[in-house]
Amino acid sequence: MKKIKRQAGFTLIEMLIVLLIISILILITIPNVTKHFATIDEKGCKAYISMVQGQVEAYRVDFMAYPTIEDLVTKGYLKENETSCPNKEEIMITNEGEVKLANASSGSDSSGG
Repeated sequence: MKKIKRQAGFTLIEMLIVLLIISILILITIPNVTKHFATIDEKGCKAYISMVQGQVEAYRVDFMAYPTIEDLVTKGYLKENETSCPNKEEIMITNEGEVKLANASSGSDSSGG
């Protein structure tokens, strides 16, 4: 009579349990990762605005006037492809030399009289 050797390995139930656990972990982590991407884009845009504000001040020191975005590009203070935030939001420079998002509502400033 021939002896049957039992092969070591995983059963179907064990594999299904592992797949279930992996699926649950993926479902938990995906929303957290996408939330962090939005935070990273926002912080990156704020940092970029600060950098452009520094370039505006350097331009003002050199030329005694506040520049436009086009002035910064033509005079070499910014590269051609650096005229918007990393998340593609457009920026603008006000007449007072303040750098801010172009789509930010200006109606919230109640200092005008």
